[in-house]
This record gives sequence, C-alpha cells and structure tokens, in this order.
Amino acid sequence: MTTRVPQERRRRRPTRSGVLLSEDLIVETALRLIGEHGPEALSVRRLGAALGCDPTALYRYFHGTDDLVLAIADRIIGDAMAGFAPGDDWVASLREMALRVRAGYLAHPRAAAMAAHRVTRRRNEIRAVETGIGLLLTAGFPPADAARLYLAFIDTVLSHAATEAAFHALPPQQREADHRSWRDVYQDLDPAAYPSLTAVRRELPAMADSSFEQAVDLLLEALAARARRPE
Repeated sequence: MTTRVPQERRRRRPTRSGVLLSEDLIVETALRLIGEHGPEALSVRRLGAALGCDPTALYRYFHGTDDLVLAIADRIIGDAMAGFAPGDDWVASLREMALRVRAGYLAHPRAAAMAAHRVTRRRNEIRAVETGIGLLLTAGFPPADAARLYLAFIDTVLSHAATEAAFHALPPQQREADHRSWRDVYQDLDPAAYPSLTAVRRELPAMADSSFEQAVDLLLEALAARARRPE
C-alpha cells in the first residue's frame, strides 16, 4: 500500500511570503532545520514557520513527519548517487557506490541517523538497489545470492556510514575528547593488565581514523573471492 500523497494534492503553491511551495522545497528546508537544530527540529509547526506557510499546508505534500523522513532519506540517496554510472568493473563500481553513500551521510550527519535504517520505497532508493543488485548479477551470482549479498553489502555500508555520521554530528569538543583518548588514556594503561594494548600502543592513535574504506574493501574482497569460486 502506498503512502504517497496523490499528485493532485502536491501541486506547487506559493507560501505567505511568496515562495512557491513544493515537495523539494519542504525536504530542503527540513534538511536545513535538522542540520542546524537536530532531528527534534522536524515538526510540522517548525517547518511551517521556516517556510512561511500554514503548517497544515504541508499535508498536501506529506501524510506526516514520518512520510517526510522517508523523503529526506531518499533525497540523501539521490544526491549521493547523482551522476553515478557503473563501469565494467563491478567491484570498483560497488566501491564507488559505498563511498558515495558515505559522502551523502557526512553531508547531512544529523539527518543520517534518521535515514540509515529506513526503507524509503521511493525512486532514488529503488534505482540504487537496482544498480547494486545488477552489478552482482553481472558478477555471475545467481539471483538469490545477488539479492542476499547486496543486502549484506549495503547493510555494512549504511552501518559504517551512519556511525561515522553520528560522530560528525557530535559537538566539536566531544569529538576532540574521543580522539584524545587514543593518544592519552590508552597510552597509559598498565602493561600487566593490558598486554595486547601495550603491544600496539604506538598504533592506537590511528584508531581515531575512519575504518570505512578498509571495511568496504574487506567485504568487496570477500565478494570477489566468492564470485571466482567454481560451482
């Protein structure tokens, strides 16, 4: 069952300030509010104030805030995948997809937490899933494996990207405190109690770096190895 508002209810209409109201404008404004004030800013009342319109006008475009969240999630996907064209190398293409998803989430870190676990059932998501599964079919995986392995791939990508986005959404002082922990706290542990951490003490500051690309590469290496495995 669809949750989309009928097309005739989504005609572009001007707000009190003369701005032409549209689904795209509402999504852009919602992204800005979330970016400035966090997910709690996503309310019909605050959106109406930001857009200069009666809050009830938003219901001509969305059934409610959850419907809007799905549109926001789909916008992030669409922006991330804009201009992407898969190449002949399916592994490289999946890697680029992963990096694009990460970039999309980091562009809107506060909204990413609301988007990562949702199924938007909208155009941009459907196109991305079509592309990803198509790449795995090209690699020679049978349909059942292609669908299941794409799920493993995209869940890994989304989980890592959402975690990194959540960190970037923290206040700067909290991010810096976490980074300092690897340089300070973990450098002064008792070697007798923590022999393994002591053995890699000099490497621990690198724990503040992102593991996204390494995790994606490990997963893609496993997929490539499975694709080469004889039946």
